[in-house]
Amino acid sequence: MNNSLVKALAHLRGNPRACVYTEPLWGLSMNLCLPYASVYMLALGMDDTQVGFIATVYMLSQVAFAFFSGPITDKMGRRKTTAIFDFIAWSIPCLIWWRAENFWFFLVAAIFNGTMKVTTNSWDCLLVEDAEKSQITKIYSLVIVCGQLSAFFAPLSSIMVSRLTLIPAIRILYINAFAVMTAKEIILYLASRETKTGVVRLRETKGKTIFQLAGGYGGVLKIIAHSRGTVFSLVITALVGAVGMINTTFWQVIVSKKLLVPDPLLPLFPVLKSVTAIAFLFLVAPHLTKGLLKAPLLIGFACYFIGQTLLILTPVEGVKYVMLCASLVFDGFGFGILAMLAESLVALHVNAAERARVMAIQHMIIMAATAPFGWIGGALSDISRNLPFILNLCLLAAGFLITFCYYLKNSRLPSEV
Repeated sequence: MNNSLVKALAHLRGNPRACVYTEPLWGLSMNLCLPYASVYMLALGMDDTQVGFIATVYMLSQVAFAFFSGPITDKMGRRKTTAIFDFIAWSIPCLIWWRAENFWFFLVAAIFNGTMKVTTNSWDCLLVEDAEKSQITKIYSLVIVCGQLSAFFAPLSSIMVSRLTLIPAIRILYINAFAVMTAKEIILYLASRETKTGVVRLRETKGKTIFQLAGGYGGVLKIIAHSRGTVFSLVITALVGAVGMINTTFWQVIVSKKLLVPDPLLPLFPVLKSVTAIAFLFLVAPHLTKGLLKAPLLIGFACYFIGQTLLILTPVEGVKYVMLCASLVFDGFGFGILAMLAESLVALHVNAAERARVMAIQHMIIMAATAPFGWIGGALSDISRNLPFILNLCLLAAGFLITFCYYLKNSRLPSEV
């Protein structure tokens, strides 16, 4: 095939190949549960505000662990850190979610799950540190495609829920997630090796404690503050993260409780969103990402805005399913653009020599800015199921305006080529 993304997939080597090729296992585990995560909580007796509060605790836990993610990644190595903290962040919470009975189970699981910010840092380093800079955007596109492929298995979740009812079916899916995620962690560890930068940082941090390494963050903050591109990427990623958290947490709620879509149908709608995102990443992204990222960012915010607007306007009767499908098409296109570019912007603008610690601070800032939106979204949803998505419209409009103003004031950046 002549598609540049297909070529990039075929020519992956080393750590990028190990990370990308094992990524579908994440989708075949956690992504089968996510369409039901919020309604699962509601079915166990929680209300919208508690669901939103759990999302905020999860984000705050990420903030705390993001602070130490750089030193931990440098001290333990990218490969070892990824294996250990993937197990803590995903395998252990899956067991808790499997046996969850009330609010407190989800609270404990959210705290454990927040350690994923450590493995986000180490896994990102493992993914891109030995890759060519010109291939980073394509690599992140492939990662997103791998995650979206799991949507094609969504009918299995639907069949299970229709036959077993919601709670028993989701418990089985969480046990499956535990088994598949644990297998992913083992395979990735065996198939990867420590990065060149990681070997250097292991040698440089030998004999130093995690707290001593964290004490050097003052210089890292200066590196971030003096890079306009880095600050811009932080703002965009925070906005995209807030929109994504609200959408992930409350989409099932509005569709199930306001639009009265039957539970067995919930996993089927994200298939359309995933197909749209995959089609975009293979057919459109290679053309949009040549040169400046201004146009694709603006298009992404605009498409996501349209998708969220259609969701709010969807009626309970009549053309409900047509409107939902149209909404998901625009959401999928907007998500495909923004998810890829938000990650790529951070990776492109990061200081290579201090990647782990700079990305640790970046992730911490992003999570701190995003964290309140879970609780805010929950409180808004208790008032009206539309309000979290009206908040999303405001965030997307802000992202569009910030992107437009940034590129209006700044000339072309060489790192974006």
